[in-house]
Amino acid sequence: MMARLLHRRHAAMPDYLNTAALIEHARRAEASAPDACACTRTPLDGWQSQPLSLDEARFREIGTLLPEDDPEPTYSEYLPDGTNYWAADAPIAPRYFPYNRCGLWECSSCGRLYLRYTEGGGYFVDRRIRAVRLDLIEDVPL
Repeated sequence: MMARLLHRRHAAMPDYLNTAALIEHARRAEASAPDACACTRTPLDGWQSQPLSLDEARFREIGTLLPEDDPEPTYSEYLPDGTNYWAADAPIAPRYFPYNRCGLWECSSCGRLYLRYTEGGGYFVDRRIRAVRLDLIEDVPL
């Protein structure tokens, strides 16, 4: 946690996006995204390990779903009706894990939005990515 606090003091943090802001960004992106782009070669409807073929240079960070005033957001997940973490139809609930630790990124070529975070375990680090779909965003209180 100390490293995170030091990082915040020395690096410009992206702007915090609440659920309403995420919905507005998703609405604009879905209205303007073309049918195809290089960023859609690998389906990213559900959480995936970030493909090595994904060109990092084509993405720009728009903001974060991690509130600056919350030093340790919940690890509780919101998975109603038998959905699971990996499912393409799992809800995007910004107050719940892993969304509460995500950055919102935009493809500079087509404008599609993606959520990204780094999953860390005892012996691994896995950068994960998921496409944002407006119809899956839910504003669910903790």
